[in-house]
Amino acid sequence: MARGLDHIVHAVRDLDAAAELYRRLGFTIGARNRHPWGTHNHLVQLPGFFIEVLTMAEPGKLGTDGFSTHFGKFNQSFLSRHEGFSMLMLESTAIEPDAAALEAAQVASSDVLRFEREGKRPDGASVTVGFSLAFARDPSTAETGFALCQQHHPQNFWNPAFQQHPNGATAVAGAVLVAENPTDHHIFLSAFSDERELHATSLGVSVTTPRGDIQIVDAAAFQSQFGVEPPYTGAGLRLAALRIRVRERERLIAALETGEVDFADRMGLIVIPPGQAFGATLVFEQG
Repeated sequence: MARGLDHIVHAVRDLDAAAELYRRLGFTIGARNRHPWGTHNHLVQLPGFFIEVLTMAEPGKLGTDGFSTHFGKFNQSFLSRHEGFSMLMLESTAIEPDAAALEAAQVASSDVLRFEREGKRPDGASVTVGFSLAFARDPSTAETGFALCQQHHPQNFWNPAFQQHPNGATAVAGAVLVAENPTDHHIFLSAFSDERELHATSLGVSVTTPRGDIQIVDAAAFQSQFGVEPPYTGAGLRLAALRIRVRERERLIAALETGEVDFADRMGLIVIPPGQAFGATLVFEQG
């Protein structure tokens, strides 16, 4: 069975401003968290999935450890060129064999890395959250990071109170990547998602997972579908858009109008363009 979407990293230069944007979009957003390697984040939870809004706040803390190299320095380098979605993580329920599978497919870029940090419940109580990650790479891609993520204390991390959003968001619908030739990346996508049966269409290639779809499309298809320019891809993959399901379209629009957020109505999709959303494209769909 394919690995479901676990989280996406939205790398920004001004974390406070980005957090405020997500609040204006009608999301409930968590407290500021700090990592030992210098990145800070805010999290937006949906059931089984979260958006990690992240910045490199303390570059002096970067070291030679695996998280500094594969996460901290990667996002620091990404932010030196642009903002937007920098990394896509899929869920692992058995990180060691999953990491071995990445290695066998020749797409692994790290050993299994584990870290824990303190988290806060809505009532302010402290809890421990822990993650193990195995990073992966598409051989032709430098601008997007990939990893598998296993949570070790999920009961301390997921909280229904953080998943109630004024805009009515209920679930992740999918992630959209852009490439010059989408089919060039089907071997990587199959190995990363652990799904052999990919769907090929005139728009590109995609895989259905237990939690959201992963699509790879070309620039023309992306612009036609969402009405905005995709980020420059170079030779590889760029993570361009996140699709989010909402319960009621009217509720979403009311939240956006209250937050004074500009949006476009594109064939029934509500699209927040990258110029508004710190280099990312956010797509809301009813369902």
